[in-house]
Amino acid sequence: MISVIIPTYNRAFCLERAISSVLAQVGADFELIVVDDGSTDGTRELLKPLVVTGRLRYLAQPNRGVSAARNLGIRAAQGSWLAFLDSDDEWRSGKLAAQIQDLEIRPELAVSQCQEIWIRGGRPVNPGRRHRKKEGDIFLDSVRLCLISPSAVILKAELLEEIGLFDENLKAAEDYDLWLRLTARYPVGLLDQALVIRHGGRPDQLSAQSGLDYYRVQALAKILASGLLSPSQAQAATEEMLRRKAIYEKGRRQRGGELTVWPESL
Repeated sequence: MISVIIPTYNRAFCLERAISSVLAQVGADFELIVVDDGSTDGTRELLKPLVVTGRLRYLAQPNRGVSAARNLGIRAAQGSWLAFLDSDDEWRSGKLAAQIQDLEIRPELAVSQCQEIWIRGGRPVNPGRRHRKKEGDIFLDSVRLCLISPSAVILKAELLEEIGLFDENLKAAEDYDLWLRLTARYPVGLLDQALVIRHGGRPDQLSAQSGLDYYRVQALAKILASGLLSPSQAQAATEEMLRRKAIYEKGRRQRGGELTVWPESL
C-alpha cells in the first residue's frame, strides 16, 4: 500500500482540489493522510464529511511548520511506500499506478519521481533547461538545484528510517535537505510522464520566501558534517555552500542589513 501525505496550513481555498486528485486515483492501493498544521480557515470543518466516510485520515497539530506536518503523517503511515502532495498541487489521473508499475519493473530503485506541468499565476510555463529532471546518481546536480519536488516523488518508507525524516529546525529548504541525504546514497528513478500539476507564483509559498539560501547553507553544512560523502561529493557540496553564503550576504548588503553571524560549523 502507498501512504499519501498532504500537509496543509490555511489552504482551504485549494485543498479540495488536491484531495480530489488523490481520491480519483485508480489502479493503486493507497491511504490518504491529511495533516492540518494548525489551520484557522475552516480546514477541519471542510474535511469532516470525508473523514466521516473514511475516505481520508485527518491529523491535526499546532502550527509547527511543513516538516513537522509531513513527519507526523510519515509516523502514522501504514504503507510500505510513501508519496507526498503539497496542498496547492494536484495529480493527474493514474499517477500512483503508473509510478508503482514503473518501480515494479525496476526493483533496484527505492525512490522515483515523475515529470510535472508548471502553472504560474494561472498560466502554463515551461521549466528552464536547468530544471529538467534527471535520473540515476543525481547528487551533484541536486547540490546546485533542488531537482526533486515532494509532489512528484514516491519512495520506500524504510528509506526514511535510514536517512531520517524532514528536519523540523529548517523553516525552508527542508525538501532540499532531505533530497541531499537521499541522493548521496541512492539513485533516483524518473518516469518520463507529466503526472503532477504544480501551481506556483503565490507569495505564501515557502519557495517565494526571502532568505532561502540561509537554509540551503545549513542543509549543505549538515550533509558535509555527516561524513557520508565521497571526496567528489564533499567538494561539490563545499563549493556550493560557499557560493550560497556569498549570494546570501550580497543580498543582505544590498538591502542594508548587517552581515550574518554564522555558526562556527558554517
